Amino acid sequence: MNLHEYQGKSILESYGVGVQKGIIADNSNDAIKAAEKLSELTGTEWYIVKAQIHAGGRGKGGGVKLAKSFEEVKEISESIIGMQLITPQTPPKGKKVNKVLIAEDVYYPGNSEPKEFYVSILLNRSNGKNMIMYSTEGGMDIEKVAKKTPQLIFNEEIDSALGLLPFQARKVAFNLGLEGDAFKSMSKFISNLYKAYVGADASLFEINPVLKTSDDKIIAVDAKVSIDDNSLFRHPDFITLRDLDEENPIEVEASKAGLNYVDLYGNVGCMVNGAGLAMATMDLIKQSGGSPANFLDVGGTADAERVEIAFRLILKDPKVKAILVNIFGGIVRCDRVAQGIIDAYKNMGDAIRVPIIVRLQGTNAEQAKVLIQNSKLDVIAAVAFEEAAIKVQEVLA
Repeated sequence: MNLHEYQGKSILESYGVGVQKGIIADNSNDAIKAAEKLSELTGTEWYIVKAQIHAGGRGKGGGVKLAKSFEEVKEISESIIGMQLITPQTPPKGKKVNKVLIAEDVYYPGNSEPKEFYVSILLNRSNGKNMIMYSTEGGMDIEKVAKKTPQLIFNEEIDSALGLLPFQARKVAFNLGLEGDAFKSMSKFISNLYKAYVGADASLFEINPVLKTSDDKIIAVDAKVSIDDNSLFRHPDFITLRDLDEENPIEVEASKAGLNYVDLYGNVGCMVNGAGLAMATMDLIKQSGGSPANFLDVGGTADAERVEIAFRLILKDPKVKAILVNIFGGIVRCDRVAQGIIDAYKNMGDAIRVPIIVRLQGTNAEQAKVLIQNSKLDVIAAVAFEEAAIKVQEVLA
């Protein structure tokens, strides 16, 4: 589950992580009130107006702007709220901005120059350890840094049995070239950030930039936070943070129906039982000259109602030119699945506008194939994996 910047910062702050202060607003009048309150709390005279969407690169798309007065806060808020913000991480049409974060100016003059860093925490799946990835090149696309100057990216891996050790936090601060109060502040920042990552059951923390202010404070100026969906039973308060307006509506609908669905960009819809078989099916489609339009795992229950819901979800995508149903009958019998497909097909009538290839393998697979063939519906039956691949090629030709 992805969070907005202001939500992520709230979690960080609850674990003692220093953050850029800000107040959320969904209209220009509330934005002015937020700026006035922020001025009282922090003494700031300039304000950063930041669009709140689930995407990075907001500044490049005009979603992050500096306001030097309350009047500018109003003007900028009015221009950002309601806009379709397009960034390198949004769909082509962009995302609608419903809220802005009015944040304090933290780039104030002082004894030293402010300095931006990059810090993220995530799981290194190759060895099962959490990893802190950090760089002196904050505020930039980390992918470009990795490509052009990989020597400026550091990794610190953490033994889950021991947790983050004090020397590791100090090592991060040292590699970032800090000293004195800034060194101590960064060590504490990293320690608290890791506590927040573990405590919140996060799958990703990306703080870009982490700022060393001119008076050597270390704060998170931005916060990209993703929470592991599987941990939400431990964090019932986090569930209210989910913003369905930011998520793919088809994926939201599938989630409510208990289906595992991920929208992709191809032309062949997939309906499969089991995540491993779903991945293999996507490979099969690719090798057959097509491209998967989705990942859809219907699970162990493939009755008529569930199959019909899955069909309707897939057909919401206008790019879909064919649907491949690939079911392995282990616990569930293939003939029952076949009957479910037939019933769903009849219920949907003219709503089905593309060829459907059905590959059923396992318990009662031959009986299932006979059912499909005798149904007199426009459904193409297959048993072998290769046979399904050939059928996909034929309907796409």
